[in-house]
Amino acid sequence: MPADLSALAGRTFDAILFDLDGTLVDSVPAVERSWRQWVLEHDVPDEAGFRVPHGIPARQVVAQLLPAEQVEPAVARLVRIELEDDGGIAGRPGAAAALAALGDARAAIVTSATGELAALRFRASGLARPARVVTADDVVHGKPDPEPFRRGAEALGADPGRCLVVEDAPAGLAAARAAGCATLAVLGTHAADELDADAVVPDLSHVRFAVGPDGVRLTAASAAS
Repeated sequence: MPADLSALAGRTFDAILFDLDGTLVDSVPAVERSWRQWVLEHDVPDEAGFRVPHGIPARQVVAQLLPAEQVEPAVARLVRIELEDDGGIAGRPGAAAALAALGDARAAIVTSATGELAALRFRASGLARPARVVTADDVVHGKPDPEPFRRGAEALGADPGRCLVVEDAPAGLAAARAAGCATLAVLGTHAADELDADAVVPDLSHVRFAVGPDGVRLTAASAAS
């Protein structure tokens, strides 16, 4: 799948806001193992049509599955399970190069993971953690609400309309659009036809970020080489 960035051609951005899991970090096996263990422990029936969620804060998902009085202990249990499983976590192709090209002044992480879990996944992946990270602990309303990306833009002193969001999940892309950001989707947790974005690429090895006096420009990797 060649990178088609035509919808973003000629545009510059003041900041790039990256999702973490599935976008920069391949944590899908660990996420799915954790949720499956949690589902078994909490007797979530198959009839509920449960699908391992990606891109949505765990508390929002749990609140849809269990009575209100069970939500907090159930979320705490899920967090414990996730913090005990970092097996197979690695940086996704192109992630390290993208972060290095942008530096702390132009990049922030906006994730639905908790702060503790995000820190674990950065350590396990070996990726350098940017200075500005917005987690589920920092917001009242998680994705698909626009609040996380608005906070990410604010952390970099940028207007959301001058930001590009890089995401792998429909909920994150919906949040980005609602915040007024441009969108670049990467494949990993969802098929291309599930991702409503300005552009879709297999992963960040297909994209080059270049910082100039007018902002950040994107080019396809083949065109940049």
